[in-house]
Amino acid sequence: MTDLAEPGSGAARSILITGCSSGIGASAARLLRGRNWRVFPTARKPEDVAELRAQGFEAFLLDYENEATIPAALGEILERSGGRLDALFNNGAYAVPCALEDLPTEALRQLFEANFFGWHTLTRQVVPVMRTQGAGRIVQCSSILGFIAVKYRGAYTASKFALEAYSDTLRHELHGTGIHVALIEPGPIDTAFTANAMANFHRWIGREGLEASVHRAAYERRLKRMENGEPGRFKLPPEAVVEQLIHALESPRPKPRYRTTVPTKVMTVLKRLLSTRALDRVLINAADKEE
Repeated sequence: MTDLAEPGSGAARSILITGCSSGIGASAARLLRGRNWRVFPTARKPEDVAELRAQGFEAFLLDYENEATIPAALGEILERSGGRLDALFNNGAYAVPCALEDLPTEALRQLFEANFFGWHTLTRQVVPVMRTQGAGRIVQCSSILGFIAVKYRGAYTASKFALEAYSDTLRHELHGTGIHVALIEPGPIDTAFTANAMANFHRWIGREGLEASVHRAAYERRLKRMENGEPGRFKLPPEAVVEQLIHALESPRPKPRYRTTVPTKVMTVLKRLLSTRALDRVLINAADKEE
């Protein structure tokens, strides 16, 4: 059974990274390019793909919500790489921040296409490639909200809980194949996530929905905080996630989970120690203080 090329060996390892227009994906593409990786970044907008190409990347259009773009991008990448793909970093997701009772079903359906179903479509096309070569790394960018639930984040949390179960199952099914599956669980990271979430609130809830909701006061407080960029002393730059991504990709013994930021590590401990009711109180109080 073969393995990945070692850092510093002559052979460049290949990786497909999704969601590279900004934030974690952009940082990952930039930093891995300097570590003997042949990076194939993707983005969902043509203008972002053009910008990545202007930076010297072999970039392609891949939109999780547009299924046809997935095999098209992967096919072009495999053609360039000689049919080999050493790693996949599934990254890029969004939120619709509102109470579940206000969330339109179509909004949840579209969010799952972007945050979960598209990831499955890409992953199941990559696995046979890695099986053939006898090695590979699949890294999933999850979240602290992949294992705790917080109010007004139900859509995003549901998609990340699904991703966690999916990745655990995939890790079990690929055991012994040389293909390693890892989850990265970031807490607050300084990206465009908040701005995109606010845009999705206005798209799916809007002023009319806000004024009609029993959660109006909470929405108004949340929007004000989001407009200020959701400041927090524990927020880290995207490079903090990339540091753990590098370990997941290059370590001979990658971890099943990587927990990024203090809140993620604290909540991991609290979830193990507290009863459900006690943890509920902690999470509800934390969410109320954010407002």
